Amino acid sequence: MAMAMTNTALAFFLLVAAASFLSLPPPSLAVTSPYVRPKPRATLSLLKDDDDGRKPEQVHISAVGSDKMRVTWITGGDAPATVEYGTTSGQYPFSATGSTNTYSYVLYHSGNIHDVVIGPLQPSTTYFYRCSNDTSRELSFRTPPASLPFKFVVAGKLSCTACSTLRHIGGDDYDMLLLPGDLSYADLYQPRWDTYGRLVEPLASARPWMVTQGNHEVERIPLVEPHAFKAYNARWRMPFDAGASPSGSNLYYSFDVAGGAVHVIMLGSYADYAAGSAQHRWLRRDLAAVDRARAAFVVALVHAPWYNSNEAHRGEGDAMRAAMEELLRGARVDAVFAGHVHAYERFARVYGGKEDPCGAVHVTIGDGGNREGLAGSYVDPQPAASAFREASFGHGRLEVVNATHALWTWHRNDDDEAVVADQAWITSLASNPACNK
Repeated sequence: MAMAMTNTALAFFLLVAAASFLSLPPPSLAVTSPYVRPKPRATLSLLKDDDDGRKPEQVHISAVGSDKMRVTWITGGDAPATVEYGTTSGQYPFSATGSTNTYSYVLYHSGNIHDVVIGPLQPSTTYFYRCSNDTSRELSFRTPPASLPFKFVVAGKLSCTACSTLRHIGGDDYDMLLLPGDLSYADLYQPRWDTYGRLVEPLASARPWMVTQGNHEVERIPLVEPHAFKAYNARWRMPFDAGASPSGSNLYYSFDVAGGAVHVIMLGSYADYAAGSAQHRWLRRDLAAVDRARAAFVVALVHAPWYNSNEAHRGEGDAMRAAMEELLRGARVDAVFAGHVHAYERFARVYGGKEDPCGAVHVTIGDGGNREGLAGSYVDPQPAASAFREASFGHGRLEVVNATHALWTWHRNDDDEAVVADQAWITSLASNPACNK
């Protein structure tokens, strides 16, 4: 007699069935979408409303290890680097104290940037918190689950013109956001970093945001500001010194989620990546330590795409691909997400410039929103390995359903709604016998 289908299996079956009914192109068909995006809206400038300089603003959180969270915020004046928190609104039985720093850039002087790590925290739990003993405002976040399924949002270039994308991201539930570079588009003008922090705070204070740098974060001026990434490193500190594989640099790091079922690698396209470099040596160590019997999926993020059929930024990721792609294939990395190009494109599994069933799925998701507009010109004819491409703003969602399957969905922004325009199942390479010889 047939056994009754479990709830998990039933949910998985229904998800597959639902996907089959969507009006989406077959995975074997290369598609260039004819969609034409309206012109972008103007860049926002959000002014602070703090009277005494002590009110916390630009609050965002990021995961630190399996059970801690880093809370970062800015005050205009002196205020304690303290977070009070608890699982009941209005009650804060726990507290933690961290550090405060500032930076100067040409004539700009930042506010006080506070950084506090709180925990240990319980998984899948809502915590209420307040910063700098501010009694006027309570924030909350939910910790990620400790097991599968796990829901990521993946979006690049979430700058100060990305209001539609941010609204659509917040309109559906997720556990963590991954951002492959280009945050504020400050481009040397530091007040844009403050505008960006205020813009993303409603989302970035409620779910962990894990980011890596893009070219717009470099902000190096020879002789005047010789140190690159000054604002990025001061404002967006990631857990590069935590976990089993500390990197020693805020520009590249890795972490686990879902109890180790997913390993995420954040690479630095603008840090030295050549063979023998610190980043290359770290990546080799990190990948060697991944246990694929435990880590069902391994995904990586870069800024400059390694595969790209858009006319914009062609070839800019080739040197990094030449230096690192072999390491990723050897570790059976399942997917690589990139930004940089202001458009969307999904490739089939590729390696060495051609389709390979044991290579990674490559996705360019640099279309969150930016003040430079879209990159609308593609190479013609479309390469066979390019499964779908469209010059439009949007965001992606990666749901790791179980140890063998993850569902990737790209949502196009139609301003008032997010429309599913591309979707594909990704099967774990760890579960493919042909890729484990």
